[in-house]
Amino acid sequence: MDLLRNPYRTRGLPATAGLAEGRVVSDPAGVDALLARCPVAAATPLLEAPTLAGELDVAQLYLKDERARMGLGSFKALGAAHVVARMAAERVDRPGAPAGDEQLASALEGVVFACASAGNHGLSVAAGARVFGARAVIYLSAAVPETFARRLRARGAQVVRSGADYEASMTAVEAEAAARGWVLLSDSSWPGYVELPTRVMEGYLAMAVEITEVLDVPPTHLLLQAGVGGLAAAVTALLRARWGDEVVIVVIEPTAAPALIESIRAGRAVTTGGPASSMGRLDCKAPSHLALAELARAADVFVTLDDDEVEATVELLRRHGIATTPSGAAGVAALHHADAHREALGLDARSRVLALITEGPEDAA
Repeated sequence: MDLLRNPYRTRGLPATAGLAEGRVVSDPAGVDALLARCPVAAATPLLEAPTLAGELDVAQLYLKDERARMGLGSFKALGAAHVVARMAAERVDRPGAPAGDEQLASALEGVVFACASAGNHGLSVAAGARVFGARAVIYLSAAVPETFARRLRARGAQVVRSGADYEASMTAVEAEAAARGWVLLSDSSWPGYVELPTRVMEGYLAMAVEITEVLDVPPTHLLLQAGVGGLAAAVTALLRARWGDEVVIVVIEPTAAPALIESIRAGRAVTTGGPASSMGRLDCKAPSHLALAELARAADVFVTLDDDEVEATVELLRRHGIATTPSGAAGVAALHHADAHREALGLDARSRVLALITEGPEDAA
């Protein structure tokens, strides 16, 4: 484990960092109103794991379990699908449009949504497009397992293989979307592209709201895994607004994809290199600008973990009846492998820790 205390906490990165303009939304009113119209929307459970807490030498361990979110098996169901649903609702609700939510099923006919994905973001795009009458074209790199490609096709998406890694597939889909007039729906942000990723992150606020509705007392520590950083930034924005500064927020990345921690070290967004990680959904070599800006202001600590460390945590969770992937287990892994860093993290036997299980096992669907 590599650990960096955030030197930009509260003040954020300087203007000279050259980040995209914009800010992560922390008000969940819009996503709450939209989810109220969704018949399959339901809160996911917040599990308490006392036996595992004892094994990891903390007082309490809470696990926000996203493995069954809207039948997609991942928190990503709240992201891109939320953006697609909002676009459909805006068409149905505009003056002169036929009244009634029954119009939603065909509201986006003729629209094509395109993205690059390491798996779950693509599933969310595909599911949203299918529900509202649109098409989805998902670009996958060679590193994405064929199991995800099959799941995407099963939801009606066209799958295009392009590039050796996520960044290469992102470059390819960006060019093709511009050429064909498709709606590029990325979960990352960069200068000139902020509106839709802001909406993606806004969808994730629903998860944070559900946490606050269950926990009467904030935890001492919140452990958030990150790829481009959208989930971590959205959850951080809302929970800082509601819980203030008393929670220690820790952001976790793969050693092979340290985009956020190295950006914090550099004081600007940087693209990193490295081998593929078994934490496939976190294996993103460049940060989302909006997410980086939010986490620079509001996260306390950034850490990276090796694949073998996280794979050991997958096995630990399996023994406790929780099946997930390395990506899904990364938050708990930061606690599992914190021995040499407990003092730096402020962890002790009295700590109350909250982590996210972000997805189910790859063979679950």
